[in-house]
Amino acid sequence: MTTGGFDSVLLLAFGGPTRPEEIRPFLDNVLRGRPVPQERYEAVVQHYIEVGGSSPLGRLTEAQAEGLRGLLRREGPELPVFVGMRHWHPFINDTLGAMAGRGLRRAIGIVLAAHPSQASGEAYFRAVAEAQRRVGPNAPAVEFVEPWYEHPLFIETLAARLRAAREQVPKGRREQASLLFTAHSIPVALSNESGYETALRRTADLVAEAAGAGDWKLVFQSRSGPPSEIWLEPDVCEAIAEEARRGACDVVVAPIGFVSDHVEVLYDLDIGAKAAALEYGLGFHRAGTVGDHPSFSRLLATLVRERAARAPA
Repeated sequence: MTTGGFDSVLLLAFGGPTRPEEIRPFLDNVLRGRPVPQERYEAVVQHYIEVGGSSPLGRLTEAQAEGLRGLLRREGPELPVFVGMRHWHPFINDTLGAMAGRGLRRAIGIVLAAHPSQASGEAYFRAVAEAQRRVGPNAPAVEFVEPWYEHPLFIETLAARLRAAREQVPKGRREQASLLFTAHSIPVALSNESGYETALRRTADLVAEAAGAGDWKLVFQSRSGPPSEIWLEPDVCEAIAEEARRGACDVVVAPIGFVSDHVEVLYDLDIGAKAAALEYGLGFHRAGTVGDHPSFSRLLATLVRERAARAPA
């Protein structure tokens, strides 16, 4: 099977603290001097503490990388797979340095965020370019895969997670349960520029169809901007309150905007949104993120093969 001249694969993710003493250094790295109210900063620290004092993102990303390695070993092309993080270890420049040390020169890059936005696209492209500058002339080139928010294997994975969550609803109430697809809120202007909300709605529509679900709503979570700026709405907790007013008994929340559990899933949904549902007497059922589901591993392998096949002969 052709490698298209590529000699490696680079998976890119946000990063997260692995123990309590890393929380503040991690947040400082994310903010990089940007002013944030101290109250908000301390609230986020507390969120990490409440979910166990760390983020599982690094461990889960490595599990995704290992799933991809296994498929490429068995089915080809046999390329080494590396992980680089924007905001914590292993930092992108450290990973590129290690790749350069092994003589690797040309990598297929996959940002582990499906939907187009500045945070999931340009920010990673800039981070890779800066890392390459720091590593120097031997840094490997990185060429990215095409968007995959509507790829059949991504939809298959999300639909499997959604079906499993819906099965948690008592059988007599399952068909009446409200379905909320969630994603990180961003400013409306940035969403319009990147097509972020449009892409999310396309994913949600395909997943609902594949899972045999009925009506659904797209809602948002984890807003962090100033009140004066218009961000995507409705918030997931406000949407849960509205479903209660409409007479719902259960709500199924499917975080299609995230590919791994981390604080914005474990706290904002499993603690915050769940508390909102319980306050209104609703059953709360949260679908899993794609994680290392076999279909997601196969998606990553397919993206590698498709990118290799498009490379010039």
